[in-house]
Amino acid sequence: MEPRIPTRMGDGSLVEMTRSEIRADLEAGTQLAAKRAKVPELTQDELDHLLDIYASAARFTAVDIGDEVILSNDGTGTKHIGNRVQDLQSYEALLGVDMVELWQIDYSYKAIKTNVAHEGQSMKIAQTLLTNPVQYGAMPDLGRYSKPDGPIPNWSELLPMGKIDEARQAQEEACEMLVEDISFVADAMVAAGTDGIDFDTTGAAGDADFLAGLRACRMLRERYPWLGIEIGMAAELVLGMHGQLEFDGERLAGMWPKDQLRMVQQAGASIYGPAVNINTGKSTAWNIARAITLIKPAMELAEIPVHVNVGMGVGAVPTCVYPPADATSRASKAFVEILKIDGY
Repeated sequence: MEPRIPTRMGDGSLVEMTRSEIRADLEAGTQLAAKRAKVPELTQDELDHLLDIYASAARFTAVDIGDEVILSNDGTGTKHIGNRVQDLQSYEALLGVDMVELWQIDYSYKAIKTNVAHEGQSMKIAQTLLTNPVQYGAMPDLGRYSKPDGPIPNWSELLPMGKIDEARQAQEEACEMLVEDISFVADAMVAAGTDGIDFDTTGAAGDADFLAGLRACRMLRERYPWLGIEIGMAAELVLGMHGQLEFDGERLAGMWPKDQLRMVQQAGASIYGPAVNINTGKSTAWNIARAITLIKPAMELAEIPVHVNVGMGVGAVPTCVYPPADATSRASKAFVEILKIDGY
């Protein structure tokens, strides 16, 4: 009788599975991802490597000495310790984070625009106290521009009514406003000394949201050739809420990580952050196989650093407030050793 090994489900619950069951989940995860995204399945060697990682009963795992990668964070500086800048210092000195991010609790460029002077002061203070790079981050968050929070008609209400043209026009107008707001906030942060700008959870509102991030990135790259610009995605697939939007002549709706990366590189970004959402009803082994299968084609084309989103609910990390270290460390090791990612 095969021994049962403790492992995790996508919701963080602890379960026991045999080595054969874990292997079956790995195979099912890669097969589903390959079919959906029309990409190759993982090789048998890669599946064997994942099995060794996920069938281990170790409490914590890690890469070998010398194989470490950059640890970057979105949303550091949360007033857990004193104020936000002190929190950034704790991430740098105590947690070993290589690149930290200042952010405001209402994590949206639209909201930050109204408070940008205060945020700029916080950035200036952070730059005087930290050694590590400090970037400023927020979500493009296109939905903020629709009613009732914004001035634009709500396309989520127009679409069910069959008002397709009106819904598309609303998204295009919101996209214009978003690019302007990102430009405004980025200019203020550059003046305050930021090392970079992060567009976090890009594409959360679909292809118009992604387009705004790409356009803003290209604009900032032309204005500030030295500036670090990170585009972190919201999901593994760009939803076609508009359906017809293009960047450099390519339709954005339906793009998987490989094509997302191409667009991000063409826009001039410094770092690409792919995100693969977790299925809470499946094991972490199933989820890691699916995530690596989807991201692997992007790694083969990458000319810029790739920092995979490996956190709560993405990158094979369970969806719970405090993800267990056994799950996070296994996911990190898998991405580094199989995909050779640059950071996470």
